Amino acid sequence: MKSRLFMFLFVMMSFFAFAQTKQNSDDAAIKKSLNYFANSIMSKKIDQAVNCIYPKFFTVVPKDQMTQILNMTYNNPFMKIEINNMKFGNIEKPELINGEYFSIAHYYFTMKCNMSSLNDDMKKQINTMLEKKYGKNNVQYLSKEGVYTINAAMKACAVSKDRKSWKFVILEKEYKSNLVKVLPKKVLDKI
Repeated sequence: MKSRLFMFLFVMMSFFAFAQTKQNSDDAAIKKSLNYFANSIMSKKIDQAVNCIYPKFFTVVPKDQMTQILNMTYNNPFMKIEINNMKFGNIEKPELINGEYFSIAHYYFTMKCNMSSLNDDMKKQINTMLEKKYGKNNVQYLSKEGVYTINAAMKACAVSKDRKSWKFVILEKEYKSNLVKVLPKKVLDKI
């Protein structure tokens, strides 16, 4: 009887250890892919960054248009954007839906936007937009430098067929109507 009890406990502990290892390997793969995506943007390798986006997203925003948007944002001589201190929060356990794995990844970073070359009206418009998007307490304007510092809390949906290579869709409530065409309802309900 004791040996059966020990065998049962051993099997259960092994099962939980394996489950934890699988979860940690998923987390590591998602973090690695999301870091690659962010680093591609920071190093202005926009084509490389676009290749990290979930292909079904291009049914909503064509790939060439997404490349153009990212180039206008991150290669803009009037606005210099710098992303620092990227950290990860909760990464949800991947869930298999229609042959693909979906996981919501929470991440945080500090963004600096140098707007010193813009006129005051443009700065006010950008300030309003940034405060609306990130929250008033997360946006600070350093007038001497002409720089906005933003503390951004973000969510992305990581998608994979093999749980090794992950593609991403940035999740923002204001784009939920477009994401209906891209992501399963079960994922959209978490936004």
